[in-house]
Amino acid sequence: MNPLQEIGVQLAQELRDALPQWVETSVRNIYQAWGGDWHEQIAEDARIAGAQCVNDLMPAITASLQVDVEKQNTNPMSILRMAARYPTEVLSRIEIPPVQRDEYAKEAFPHDVYDLTPTAFLDFGQRCHELGITWGATKAHAHFAQRREGQSR
Repeated sequence: MNPLQEIGVQLAQELRDALPQWVETSVRNIYQAWGGDWHEQIAEDARIAGAQCVNDLMPAITASLQVDVEKQNTNPMSILRMAARYPTEVLSRIEIPPVQRDEYAKEAFPHDVYDLTPTAFLDFGQRCHELGITWGATKAHAHFAQRREGQSR
């Protein structure tokens, strides 16, 4: 396993652990902002949505973190942006009104009516942030090394 793949494995594990909590926290924050009293049924719905998020997204995230640099056609953050769907579904089912969003958010993420789309690994915690930066730097290094190797042939 090369250094990029090793860091990718670590980042994937951190994301696997962080995603369910991110979904639950997203539901709780929006729900309570609207004045709702947090109760066990909503907590359970959020837990189920978090588990589904992991089941649905982790295979693609893991694959994107393991693919050769030159063959990568997507990145983990683009997949992670899809995570907003899971807390959104819970909040929509319990009829929480959408939040106000700026024009960019409306245009870029039209289905994210609660403005939950993650924008950085930091949204999933400090450890994900650190590993994401390390993974990105290692990816850049691998990319440039492959380019240099290709030019020297």
